[in-house]
Amino acid sequence: MFKPFLFVSAFVLGQALISPAVATGLMTCDAGDASGWKTMDQLEAKMKDDGWTVRRIKEDGGCYEAYGTSPEGKRVEAYFHPVTLEMLLMAQRGQVLFRKEN
Repeated sequence: MFKPFLFVSAFVLGQALISPAVATGLMTCDAGDASGWKTMDQLEAKMKDDGWTVRRIKEDGGCYEAYGTSPEGKRVEAYFHPVTLEMLLMAQRGQVLFRKEN
């Protein structure tokens, strides 16, 4: 009885170690090769021009994920398309406040 459990445990652990990393955020983007993306600095400048306070921007799931305060004064995370810099999603503490419709 102990041997099958040990085998299954080893298999599951091995799969976890060799599985590719996945995005951890709420959104993914099919944005093509990163050479065609606008820079994070360009996104930050756009956000500031639009009235945001920006704390952090990172790449997640092929999108840019930004943390900051919206022009309405809400502390949020927002996802932007890295080619167009269009906002795709905005959430606060797991609650979606805005999602771009397809």
